[in-house]
Amino acid sequence: MSVVQATQANFESLITGNDIVILDFWAPWCGPCRTFGPIFETVAEQFPEAVFAKVNTEEEQMIAAHFGIRSIPTLMAFREQILVFNQAGALPASALTELVRQVQALDMDAVRREIEAAEKN
Repeated sequence: MSVVQATQANFESLITGNDIVILDFWAPWCGPCRTFGPIFETVAEQFPEAVFAKVNTEEEQMIAAHFGIRSIPTLMAFREQILVFNQAGALPASALTELVRQVQALDMDAVRREIEAAEKN
């Protein structure tokens, strides 16, 4: 699947309508973001079952504010609408590929149990 642009209009449906969503928070003026962009797009081609979306923090300030983005690029991964990865900084292609594989391999029932246990404390 090609990389899509996440906007205020489509953001909720991206998260709720897909099993795995990988987000790249970026800005046009950010050098590391421009360097990471082609890596993000190349890895996206390897995982057609996942949605790879870019959030332009200049244009989508409400989304960036909602997630408290303070440094770009920032990567986030959602699985079954649960945020399972959140890290500032670009990754090399091999690390991004491994991240997507780890997200795919998650036992989401175990993740939900961990969240429930944490919420009780």
